[in-house]
Amino acid sequence: MTGGTTMKRILATTATLALSAGMAHAQELRFMCYQDGTECQAWEAQFETFHAENPGITVIVDEVPYAAIIESLPIQLEVGEGPDLARVTDYGGLARYMLDVRPHVSDADAIEARYGQSLAWARVGDNAPDGIYNIVDQLTATGGFANKTFFEQAGVDMPEPGASWADWAEASRAVRDAVGVDFAMAIDRTGHRFAAPAMSFGAALFDDNGDPILVDDGFRAFAEQFVAWHEDGTMARDVWAGAGGGTYQDAAGEFINANLVMYYSGSWQIGRFGRDIGDMFDWVATGAICGPEACTGMPGGAGIVGFSHTQHPEAVGAVMEFIARDDVQAAVLAQTRNIPANAMLQEAGIAYEDVSEDVAAALTAFAASIPSFSDTAYALQGYANNRAIYTSIPARITQAIVGELSLDEALERLDQDIADALAEAQ
Repeated sequence: MTGGTTMKRILATTATLALSAGMAHAQELRFMCYQDGTECQAWEAQFETFHAENPGITVIVDEVPYAAIIESLPIQLEVGEGPDLARVTDYGGLARYMLDVRPHVSDADAIEARYGQSLAWARVGDNAPDGIYNIVDQLTATGGFANKTFFEQAGVDMPEPGASWADWAEASRAVRDAVGVDFAMAIDRTGHRFAAPAMSFGAALFDDNGDPILVDDGFRAFAEQFVAWHEDGTMARDVWAGAGGGTYQDAAGEFINANLVMYYSGSWQIGRFGRDIGDMFDWVATGAICGPEACTGMPGGAGIVGFSHTQHPEAVGAVMEFIARDDVQAAVLAQTRNIPANAMLQEAGIAYEDVSEDVAAALTAFAASIPSFSDTAYALQGYANNRAIYTSIPARITQAIVGELSLDEALERLDQDIADALAEAQ
């Protein structure tokens, strides 16, 4: 914990309030916050402005490890306890506890215009279809990274934005063979990373009622191509074949060590690459990669939500509206080096602080790709049972890659896995 303490009290105007005759007691809100970098400190600084603009409301930031968000917070909420607000990633799973702040904000239409797609992540179950439950402050996006130096050494033209998976496979194989590295392409071992290429090949994932169908013609088409790429050596085999079940595995180390031409992962790798690659070679972000039917990635990330058990819903609404403001988001994102979920800021761009040219360009490339993401990608990210999908896909597809099952058998069992998980959840 920063400074060796679990609680950071943001000093506001409590003393002034105590001296104000006839003024009601200050409304004190607790905000449970986890961070990947400096997000909690960034919000701490911004709340000083909030307090100056909203006398009578004090926000207390409880900085906690991510494990507390995914393990302890749901238990607290289940018994009607816990913070007034929290920074979370599991929107679908926590949706039933969230507060709709639409009645407590002054300009709901402005929030809708800026955050509409990510607002849908919490509009599930019994939550209102137009409710405002979450403000995303760290949008992540899946997409590719390419070793630019390798392409230059090989004399191979790098595929342009909007290029297809087939284009990247052909070019990456040519570069691999020319420069003599081990691997042409790799994709993180998780259904979350598999989902966007599958959608680009036409996978619908959900039926008209919003129920998961998963294996359709589009999903099968990408699964066939993915297995074939492992058979012909296009894909780094050990990333998927080197683990079993739903175990996550990435190939970031191979990319950092200059042993991989093209790597499909996500924007969260940008900071690591900027730090660990340094000036060893030049690299670029490709953004989303296209299939026959679409050019989409998968969104994700963290956001701030309020909870319905709060005793101060109006105050929570004021905090959420403040958090959603363009100037406030821009200041936080510049410091935390995250991608905006705010559509206005996606268009305008963020003036990131103290970053290299490679990192700044990668952040901009990923942000620019987000408007092309399909509604299905947002629906999957907000789906309450998406963890079952994300873990079952690598388990079954890997069995087809290593020959334990035929692809038809693997896909049949994958559909059954999801049906069983839904039955258990219900």
